Amino acid sequence: MTNTPPQGYKKLSGSEREPLANARPIGPVDPNERVEVTVYLRGPAASNLTNHISEQIQQKRPPLTREEYMATQSATPEDVAKVEQFAHEHNLTVVTADPVRRRIVLAGTAAAMSAAFATGLQYYEHPGGRYRGRTGPLHIPNELDQIIVGVFGLDDRPQARPHLQRYDLTAHPAQAHASTVSYTPLQLAQLYDFPVSYTGSGQCIALIELGGGYTNSDLQAYFQQLGIPLPSVTSVPVDGGQNTPAGTPNSADGEVDLDIEVAGAIAPGAQIAVYFAPNTDQGFLDAITQATHDT
Repeated sequence: MTNTPPQGYKKLSGSEREPLANARPIGPVDPNERVEVTVYLRGPAASNLTNHISEQIQQKRPPLTREEYMATQSATPEDVAKVEQFAHEHNLTVVTADPVRRRIVLAGTAAAMSAAFATGLQYYEHPGGRYRGRTGPLHIPNELDQIIVGVFGLDDRPQARPHLQRYDLTAHPAQAHASTVSYTPLQLAQLYDFPVSYTGSGQCIALIELGGGYTNSDLQAYFQQLGIPLPSVTSVPVDGGQNTPAGTPNSADGEVDLDIEVAGAIAPGAQIAVYFAPNTDQGFLDAITQATHDT
């Protein structure tokens, strides 16, 4: 697919993609494959959110209420209508439109999506598996320039990988006798002088996970060892993501457990909502906006 915009189209700023390192194309995407994309829209022209947040940090004004945010920061009906009309003209279905999140989900065949955003979709193979991808920028009609700020989901390459690894002393016998130091979350809180009077009561902590999972039995055993009651932990699916523990210490499970353990130990009175999303840019952004706007 050429990087030159078709007549009446403009490049979508920031949408450029290159193949993952060590990835190779293995063929075009099935034109009938169903694809869902998330389209994010601009805020209203009169939005003054940045200044409001700055003044809030300086304690010059209170935080926006949900009602105030909806009234002043939502996508305009006119912008939503223009994107919905664009979808209709390109044989795409509007799955959901959420003006408050400035988010519209569109669905259609890979062929229709490629035509709508003037791009090409291919399957790629890389050391971590296979993904649907594209190269170059996306394009949008001139009349949607500045209205659409991002389109996510055409390319579903993985975005994150677990970094937590269990150190195997048996594989390094020379270091097996070296002293090791570990800290519990409570000890870390003391080292950072975290105020013990702040328990998180009445608050909700959102954790975003792009893979792995946890088991209640593992959490129960951990917090029992710390001498802390098991906090309230709820799994929230995003875009089909699920709490799916692999059961191995070097998988993403370790980081999921660590996030919950630190949050639950330092803020034992808070509710913990764990958002499980696909390991894609679409999944990550949708998790952020869902967590931000959930009640």
